[in-house]
Parts: sequence; structure tokens; C-alpha cells
Amino acid sequence: MLVASAIDLIGKTPLVALARAYTGPGRIVAKAEFLQPGGSVKDRAAKAILLAARADGRLRNGMTVVEMTSGNMGAGLAVVCAALGHPLIVTMSAGNSAARARMLEALGAEVVLVAQIDGEPGRVTGRDIAAAAEAARRIASERDGFYVDQFHAEEAIAAHEATTGPEIIEQLGRPPDGFVAAVGAGGTFMGVARALKAVAPATICAAVEPRGCRPLAGEVVVQPRHLLQGVGYGSIPPHWDPSLMDMSLGVGDEEAERWRRALARKEGLHVGYSAAANVCAAAILLQSGRLRRDATVATVLCDTGLKY
Repeated sequence: MLVASAIDLIGKTPLVALARAYTGPGRIVAKAEFLQPGGSVKDRAAKAILLAARADGRLRNGMTVVEMTSGNMGAGLAVVCAALGHPLIVTMSAGNSAARARMLEALGAEVVLVAQIDGEPGRVTGRDIAAAAEAARRIASERDGFYVDQFHAEEAIAAHEATTGPEIIEQLGRPPDGFVAAVGAGGTFMGVARALKAVAPATICAAVEPRGCRPLAGEVVVQPRHLLQGVGYGSIPPHWDPSLMDMSLGVGDEEAERWRRALARKEGLHVGYSAAANVCAAAILLQSGRLRRDATVATVLCDTGLKY
């Protein structure tokens, strides 16, 4: 297959069975989003947002694109910007992994690191994210750039509703019995949940949150610092639709680390912490008794472990 650019490589990732890492009741299947050209599920949102902005005139030819990122959205934007000819500036909390900044710079992005407010290296809080977002807004204004503002971009949700969800149904041959996904901006969870419930309203859709940082579950945030970079910011996303969430599942740092090792050593899949948390949550759902014993739960392997 010949494609015109890296943009055409985004989407249509394989669905992989995780029968070696998980041997309990039912089965876990996962979208291999780490195979995207930018290395994560955020490639889909980056493509959708920028193409929509170019179509409606918000993003003009050669215009600079600016965004706050924990790394994944930035990499997706870098891929799309390179193909479309747009300079890219990303702001990132200094607490995010240095490997992410190096990858972004290798893809041609200008990376601006923003000092942490109350987090620590490897553990980025909602306040850290807010500081990086404010820096991005300021730079976009100063340089007459297009500010992506991923948390308010409905195109990100629509991208997963139009692609990721239908791909899961097509690859399985039917809707899964359950779906779990960690929530940052919320685009993946909401888009896929909408697509699945439109076909099978009984599908159990569970949001994954870091233990101690679960506002979607209605809990007070007591642990804003955690290992799950890019998710669990301690606040409810702007476009959050609670009707799509049947339940929230909490995953702790130690559980995520344990599943991350299991996926690498038993499946040969070196993925990030949020991906590991997703698989952990899928196992919890299958063992909860809410689904039949032979149920299938789908999830997302959000990104590659090479970014950590």
C-alpha cells in the first residue's frame, strides 16, 4: 500500500489479544495505538483538529501551531504539522519525561519547558498542566499562531467516534461487552463510548482514573501526583458527558507498574503507564462480576514505553 504522507498512516491500528498477560475470566483486546507514526492514540485527535482548522480557515498555510502537551498530543501534532508544512511550538511541564521532549525536538517542534507548580519529576499535576497551557496561550497570541486547545476541541471526540470505535467493532465482528480507557482530555473515552453505545447500548464503558485522583467518580482529589502522565489531571474535562460513563475504575501507581512489566515480558509490548492502567482496569472489570464470564473487554494501548 502506497500512501501520500504520514497523515495517511494515522488510524486503522490492529486489535491485539492480551491472552498471555491476562489469564482470568473473559478476554482483553486492545487497540495498538503505539503503532501510530507519532507513537500514540493522540495522533488521531491531532489529525482531526488540524484538518478541521485548515478547512474552516482558522489555520492558514504556513501558520504556526501552538499547544500544551504532556508529550503525546505534541508528537501527533508534530507529525501532522510536518506533513502540512506548519511550524510547531509546544509547551510542556518540566515534570514530563525528558524522552518526550527529545522526541518532539527530533520531529522539528520547538519545545518550551514550563516549571512545575506543585508536582515533581515524573508526576505532573493539574496545576502544572494549567501553567503549561497558559504559556501556550501566551505564545500563540504573541506569534499570531493557531492555539490547538485540545481540552476544548470537540474534533478530538468526533475523531474517535468516527474511527476508533467503529474499528473496534469491525475488528471484533461485534461490539465488545465492555470498554475501558483512561481519561485526560477525554476524547478517546467519550468518542469510543459514543460509537459503541450507538450500536450496543448495553456496552459497559468504564473511565480509568489514578487512585486518589478520581473526580469523575465524585471523589475528593487526595493524590494529585501519580505516574499516569497525560491522564488524571484532577478535574473534569470541559466536554465531559457523564451519561457515557457506566463506572469509574481506579488504578494505583504500583498496579500500573506491575501491568507495564507484564505486558512487556509476557506480550512483548513495551507501552506507557496509562496503557498499563487501561489493561489493569480491563482485568478489574472482567473480574468484577458485572459481565458474563466469557465477556470481551476492549481497551487502548495509548502509547509506546519508549517515551518514558
